[in-house]
Amino acid sequence: MSQEVLAVVAGEEITQEEFDAFLLNVPRDRQAYISNPQFRQQCLEQLIALHLFAKMGGDLKLDQTEKYEKFLVNAKRDILAQMAMEEIMKDITISDEEVAAYYEANMQQFTKGEMVSAKHILTDSEEKCSSILESITSGEKSFEDAARENSICPSKENGGDLGKFGRGQMVKEFEDAAFAAEAGHIVGPVESQFGYHLIKVEGKEDASIAPLSEVKESIKTSMLQQMQSSAYAEMVNELKAKYMQE
Repeated sequence: MSQEVLAVVAGEEITQEEFDAFLLNVPRDRQAYISNPQFRQQCLEQLIALHLFAKMGGDLKLDQTEKYEKFLVNAKRDILAQMAMEEIMKDITISDEEVAAYYEANMQQFTKGEMVSAKHILTDSEEKCSSILESITSGEKSFEDAARENSICPSKENGGDLGKFGRGQMVKEFEDAAFAAEAGHIVGPVESQFGYHLIKVEGKEDASIAPLSEVKESIKTSMLQQMQSSAYAEMVNELKAKYMQE
């Protein structure tokens, strides 16, 4: 653990070790920002503020009040409960063999539907869409250049590229046309609620089962959560029988 001093508040040192521990309590949805220097500085400022207010509380003798004592009792209870739960959970692990067995027994859960990779050009009229198609099929323009010049969809910036998608992700008319087309073919005009599309199918993937390597971590996390939940419920019942009177 690093004892590097990051700040000093009223003679009390804030070390790198304390700061690292403070960062562990950053909300999960913000954990990704921890490596950002600006975000780390904001967190350090928050920790410094905690020390400042704690110093102020001491000067005001708030630690000698009845309210403080009640908070302290609750805090001790919460800490003890958390440590006890960690004690219960510490030996719960999921082996690779258990993950593989679950995968084999539940392979239908990991079925991936058929996928299509496609580009499109969106216009506001069938006539314009047909005219663009003629310029592409004649070799006058590439599909991508025509998309950049004529499409009214933001995907124009990428030559109309929509990437890979499965069923249920696009409007029905577009989806039906894209999945029915052969790879390398251009279909259209296809009318939808957004306008008229030309669709170039880049590739297609049949429905398949995701390999174990792709879903291993999600299986392990799910199994671990289930086992922890069961262990928690079982221990609560045991503790009720031990400590609570009928």
